[in-house]
Amino acid sequence: MMDTSLQDTIVAVATAPGRGGIGVVRLSGKAAKKIAARLTPGLEKDTPRHAFFTPFFNHQGTVLDEGLLIHFPGPNSFTGEDVVELQGHGGPVLLDSIVEACIQFGARQARPGEFSLRAFINDRMDLTQAEAIADLIDAGTRSAAQAAVNSLQGVFSRQVNELVEGLIQLRMYVEAAIDFPEEEIDFLADSTVSQDLTDLIDLLTGVLAGARQGRLLREGLNVVIAGRPNAGKSSLLNALSGTDSAIVTDIPGTTRDVLRETIQIDGMPLNIIDTAGLRDAPDQVEQEGIRRAWAEIEKADLLLVIADAQEWDSAPKNLEHWLPFGETGLSSLAAKKRLVLNKIDLRKNTSVVESNRSLDGEANILTISAKTGEGLAALKEEIKHVAGFQQEGAGTFSARRRHLVALEAAKESLEKGARQLSDHQAGELLAEDLRAAQQALEEITGAFSSDDLLGRIFSSFCIGK
Repeated sequence: MMDTSLQDTIVAVATAPGRGGIGVVRLSGKAAKKIAARLTPGLEKDTPRHAFFTPFFNHQGTVLDEGLLIHFPGPNSFTGEDVVELQGHGGPVLLDSIVEACIQFGARQARPGEFSLRAFINDRMDLTQAEAIADLIDAGTRSAAQAAVNSLQGVFSRQVNELVEGLIQLRMYVEAAIDFPEEEIDFLADSTVSQDLTDLIDLLTGVLAGARQGRLLREGLNVVIAGRPNAGKSSLLNALSGTDSAIVTDIPGTTRDVLRETIQIDGMPLNIIDTAGLRDAPDQVEQEGIRRAWAEIEKADLLLVIADAQEWDSAPKNLEHWLPFGETGLSSLAAKKRLVLNKIDLRKNTSVVESNRSLDGEANILTISAKTGEGLAALKEEIKHVAGFQQEGAGTFSARRRHLVALEAAKESLEKGARQLSDHQAGELLAEDLRAAQQALEEITGAFSSDDLLGRIFSSFCIGK
C-alpha cells in the first residue's frame, strides 16, 4: 500500500457491486479533470461542485453511457486532491467500461482503501475518522451506524486529543524540572503533578470504557451455547433468534456442526453460536463437531452452559459436571460463564431453582424455558450486563481492537508512572512513562504511525473508498 506513488491519478467504482439504479465512478489525482475531459467534451466549462448531464465516451468516441458529472477541485474534496465523480446507470458492465476508459486515458486502478488513505495523508481526516468510514459501511445495526457517524465527525478523536494535550502539558512541566534542577523546585513533592496524573488516568479510564462500548457495537458479543446433548441448546438458539435456525429433536447428537446467528438486543449486536452436544461420541463426524465446539468455547466472550433443570436436584452443584473440560478445567477459559437451567416448564419442584444464584467456576445460575419463553427476558438482561452494554447516547463512538490495545497501553504507562512518582520519586522514569503513554495515544489518530500499520488498516477497506 505505502509504496504506491501518490502522484498517480486513480480510478474505481465507488458504489457497491451488483446492479442498481445508479453507479458512481470516482477519479482522484492531478490528472482527474484532464482524464474526465476526454470522456466528456466540454468539461472545461464546468462549474466546480455543480452537476451537469453529459454522455461518457471511450477512446474510440463511442458513447458508453450518459449521466451526471461533478468536479471537486482540491484541496476541498474527499481526498484533498482534484476529484471527479461520474454518475451513470448502475450496471456492472457499464461501470467497468467507464473505469476501463479512464485507465486508457491515463488513470490507474485504485487499490482497496486508497481514496481514504489519500484523505488521511492530505490531512482531510485522522486515522479514527478514516476507519469510521469502513465501520459505517459495515454497520449491522442502527446503533453501530450512529457510533460510526459520531467517530467520523470526530467524537473519538477529540477525546484522544484532549488526553494527548494533557500529557504534553504534564511532560513539559516534568521535563523542565528535570532539565533545570538549579531552580531548587522539588517538582516531585508538588501535589499538582500527582493530581494531574490522577486526573489523566481518570479521564483515560472513561475514554477506555467508551471505546469498549464502541467495539461492542461494531463487533458484537460472541455468545457460545454449550452443554451436554439434549439440554436444549438448539432450542435456546431458536428462541433467542426468533427463527428455526437449528434442527431440534430428542435424538442425542442432532447438532453436529457449529451454527451461528446474529441478532441484536436493544441495539447491541449478538453473535450466538450453537455447538454440538459434548459427550464421548463413537461417531467420527460427531467427534469433529465436538472438536469444533471446544474451539468456539475457547474463543467465547460469554459461555452459556445449558443444563436440564430436571436433573438439577440429583446432580453435583459444580459447573464441570455440566460441561466437563478435561484436565485443564473451566477456570482456564477467559470467557465469562453462566449456567442456564433449561426446561423449567417440565420440572416438578420449580421452587428449588432460583435465578442468579452463585455457582462455583465463576458462574451464576439462570432458569429458563426455551419452549415457553419463561426467563428469556432475564437472560437477555444478564447478557447485556455481562457485556457492560449501555443504551446508546450522543457520545458513543465506534472503536476497534487496536484502539483498545493502545488505550490500555497508555493507561498502563500512566499507572506505572504514578507508582514511580509515589514510591521512588523517580522523575526521569516518570517522564519516560509519560512519553510512552503519549506515543500509544497518537497511534490511535495516526499522529504517530508506521507504514505497516497504515497498510494493514487501509487494505481492509473496499475498493472505491
